[in-house]
Amino acid sequence: MSRDTLSDLLGAVRLRGAVFYYVSCWHDWAAEAPPAREIADAVMPGAEHVMEFHMVARGRGWAAVSGLPPVRLETGDIIVVPHGDGHVLSSAPHVKPVRIEAEWVFATRHEPKPLPIAFHHGDSAVGAPAPASDADTVLVCGFLGCDLRPFNPLVAALPRLLHLPAANAGGWVERVIDQAAQESAERRPGADAVLERLAEMMFVDTARRYLDTLPTEATGWLAGLRDRHVGRALALLHEFPDRPWTMDELGHQVGLSRSALHERFTQFLAQPPMHYLASWRIQLGSRLLRETRRSVASIAVEVGYESEAAFSRAFKRLVGLPPATWRRNMAAA
Repeated sequence: MSRDTLSDLLGAVRLRGAVFYYVSCWHDWAAEAPPAREIADAVMPGAEHVMEFHMVARGRGWAAVSGLPPVRLETGDIIVVPHGDGHVLSSAPHVKPVRIEAEWVFATRHEPKPLPIAFHHGDSAVGAPAPASDADTVLVCGFLGCDLRPFNPLVAALPRLLHLPAANAGGWVERVIDQAAQESAERRPGADAVLERLAEMMFVDTARRYLDTLPTEATGWLAGLRDRHVGRALALLHEFPDRPWTMDELGHQVGLSRSALHERFTQFLAQPPMHYLASWRIQLGSRLLRETRRSVASIAVEVGYESEAAFSRAFKRLVGLPPATWRRNMAAA
């Protein structure tokens, strides 16, 4: 693959992370986190989509999302909740959880982060020492924000609960968790920036390792990256979105006939290559509209459209608004 397609997508959808809580737990404990949509404006203002993550710095526990079997957690494990489901972390699956109310998250959003929290015999307290040296379990918890619109195929490709066991993570992840715990406790200058980058690194590595575990028959965007022909097609479309691609040319580049490429690409991504390209171009265009003051006409050319009018029609078809109107709305938000 000539292009790091995953990094391309993560950059285009503005992935960003933050560590919010340093949690110490003793004996029987359980905490229920609300759905991310209920607290998104407090934890990641401006993010269209919010995911929560938890890193087990010490001890063990369980993680559960409604409708799925609970997952056992050990020291060094990481879990991510990609679709923002409410979920429960506990010392054992049967323990009644303390619910973290959305109102409390909003009330504490301006407190210095990470905010230390303690869970002990069914009770919770804010301001417990961090790290708590005698705690049975210590968690580093935070959030990841990204754009869903106009186009983000990665989130849809992830499961409701993404678990990275320490045994599959490699030694560096344990060091990341230790570093996150240390930065959370010491609050040295630059700690916020370090914790943001650590959260983002953790997510990228978790997504990569999830890709490595997918069965051979898996489909979806991540599985497509792994396929020899589809992965090559995705890399080319990401690297050269401004080219006047045709199915014949793309098929020639990846070594398949146009019909074979169409069938294989659609098998993995549930849409033909040219539809994918149109969505990717609009995602790139939306980022330039949001982050630069360039004219709509110049953005249109950069992302592969022959004219401003053609770009505007395609943008409105996917997003529902003309580019200039969408830009004004984003600036006012």
